[in-house]
Amino acid sequence: MNTNIRTLLITTLAAAALQLGCSSSGDGAPDLFRVKMETSKGNVIIEVNKEWAPLGTDRFHELVKLGYYDGNRFFRVLPGFVAQFGMHGDPAITAKWSESRLSDDPPGQSNVRGTVTFATSGPNTRTTQLFINLADNVNLDQQGFTPFGKVVEGMNVVDQLFKGYGEGGPNGGGPEQGLIRMQGNAYLQSKFPLLDYVKKATIEQ
Repeated sequence: MNTNIRTLLITTLAAAALQLGCSSSGDGAPDLFRVKMETSKGNVIIEVNKEWAPLGTDRFHELVKLGYYDGNRFFRVLPGFVAQFGMHGDPAITAKWSESRLSDDPPGQSNVRGTVTFATSGPNTRTTQLFINLADNVNLDQQGFTPFGKVVEGMNVVDQLFKGYGEGGPNGGGPEQGLIRMQGNAYLQSKFPLLDYVKKATIEQ
């Protein structure tokens, strides 16, 4: 390969990695849009409504545009509760986004079956992790969990996501988030090879 071409390619790839690593300068999301998630079990269409949760909507739109969710494993699938994902396969990228915390959106829509919501560890701690409600989890409504969208096609696909590992460690036998954070998909593929995953997420025009 020509030296100049190789240098240009390396520079381009580095710039792309830096953008994916963390960006918070998006132009904002449309008021209503759909995201197609191609998963290892089939396609899922999420309709997003900015009126439900403006901040969460903008963050989700930005992450999908960056390709952040491509390759993400559904690392916590609990029957009758949630299917959770949103930790990147590259620990360096997960680490950068973990510092980009999002303020809470006010309570609005209820966490009924099929709604999509950012996970949180307390007030104003949302980053990249999401869950799809597998049941009507209305008890989450007043705990800072504000849905921003809903699965409108493919809920049958979501119901088929592998759930055999159960709750995450150390309380259960499933993946430990601390180890996902440190080792990414290398850990998940080695220890939990049956996990389903997002092949690609794209914004539908």
